[in-house]
Amino acid sequence: MTQMPSALAESKENHDRLSAVHRVFASIEGELHPYLTGSERQRTIYQRLQTLEASDRETLLELMHSFLHRMIEAEASDIDFGGQGSQSQVWLRVFNDKRPVPELGTYGLDQFSILSLNLLTPRQARHLFAHRNLDFSFSMEYKGIRERFRGCLYFDLDYLALNMRRINNFIWPFRDYNFHPNVIRSLSLEYEKQGMILITGITGSGKSTTLDSIIDANNRTVNAHVVIIASPVECVHQSIKCLIRHREVGKDVNSFREGAVQSLRQDPDIIMIGEMRDPETIVTAMEITDTGHKVFSTLHTGSAVETIDRIVAECPVAEQDRVRNRLADVLKIIISQKLVPSLDGRRVLAKEVLVVNASVRAAIKNNNTGEIYQMINESAKEGMVTIEQDLRRLVRDRRISLDEAMNFANNKKRMQELLEFSA
Repeated sequence: MTQMPSALAESKENHDRLSAVHRVFASIEGELHPYLTGSERQRTIYQRLQTLEASDRETLLELMHSFLHRMIEAEASDIDFGGQGSQSQVWLRVFNDKRPVPELGTYGLDQFSILSLNLLTPRQARHLFAHRNLDFSFSMEYKGIRERFRGCLYFDLDYLALNMRRINNFIWPFRDYNFHPNVIRSLSLEYEKQGMILITGITGSGKSTTLDSIIDANNRTVNAHVVIIASPVECVHQSIKCLIRHREVGKDVNSFREGAVQSLRQDPDIIMIGEMRDPETIVTAMEITDTGHKVFSTLHTGSAVETIDRIVAECPVAEQDRVRNRLADVLKIIISQKLVPSLDGRRVLAKEVLVVNASVRAAIKNNNTGEIYQMINESAKEGMVTIEQDLRRLVRDRRISLDEAMNFANNKKRMQELLEFSA
């Protein structure tokens, strides 16, 4: 049974709204036979949703909006609910901590499934049931502003679980990244017309935010054509000096690879591939760069060296020498980043930057990537910095603690040496 949140029950309007939600829940739950399980149960819920009056579906949507309103007000990055793991509650991640929010109420497994499935188009529902997972985008109005979210709907012990991440409408000012002038030139189409730039890090490390800032910087300084291929499209850029196209995987194009190949016939200058998820997309991205385009993309790797090794390892063994040589020729910059808990209770960006010079290029071609860390360590004048050096800077500036610097360092021994030297 649904437990009424005390905060919502304070007004008659909210009480009436919850009563309407309960009525819609009951109309669907009453038709679910106990023997229905797994995807068949979820399909039945979705089919029943299609028969509801528009006003009933709007009632469900209003409850979802109320969750998202709370998410925005709490400055949360993510909201989660549904599935066995949620323990009937709505969870929010505020800065670094993910916790349940009791005042948003408790809901049954089927009720969370109803709320989630109510967001989907028929095409999205078919994809969910075929693949047991769906990435999608969602938007709503909040205080006169169009807020956008990236959703991931998936199965958790036969029931549906939902994660939604808020897409920040604010584009982080490019100057705030404090990149070295050499790096700025490599990121700008004005100075370098081709080359591959990779932004890497774990999920939630701010890769998309960094990419959007770089795209925005080019949009304000260069007359060009930018094609963005993403899953889903997050920040929607308004064309300023650049003509900017947004193509969402699953809606506007079938895959990252297809979008990248098709973009060659669209007269682009910059192609942004949201993520290089498979060997085919990786090879395609390198081939496109080879044809004289500037390509930006992301990988889920924790350092510059790991990024190079991962790209090569993703490809068949027989192709790895060729991939290694091509990567050395097209790669310009790797920015590997982490969001570190700061002393003020928020998070601050720490980044590793690799600029591909002649020495780095030779190390990649000769399969001597183990030498690259030291090259980064010794090349500050060229704009390079290791993650450990940047963490030391944040400690020195009293932005993060010594413990957090050690926790987020890739090379713990080197981090300890740097901290001792700074003491």
